[in-house]
Amino acid sequence: MNTSIISIVYFAFAALFGALGQYLYKTGAESCDGSFGSFVRSPKLFLGVLCYFIVMVLFIAAFRKGGSLTVLYPIYASTFIWAAIIAFYAYGTPIKPINLAGMVALVLGMYLMGKS
Repeated sequence: MNTSIISIVYFAFAALFGALGQYLYKTGAESCDGSFGSFVRSPKLFLGVLCYFIVMVLFIAAFRKGGSLTVLYPIYASTFIWAAIIAFYAYGTPIKPINLAGMVALVLGMYLMGKS
């Protein structure tokens, strides 16, 4: 099965929104007091949920355009790379050489999984 380029683009954006959702969950949780009400009223947690809703919409749109799971889901693994980049800019979390090696391994794995 051939995977359309638009499906790949949708999954790449889904990965970015997934990482942004993780960041919003973390920052939202940090601003809550642990009560259910504080979770429900948190704009950051709401935006995090919205990001994951967007991820699901992008997944559905990508699958409607056609594509192989073995091509598309490895692209979503780039969420880990986006999360590291967001953490670097938001928290100053260093990206160490071992982290870079892991990122290279992820990209290489995505490439190899997409090969027919």
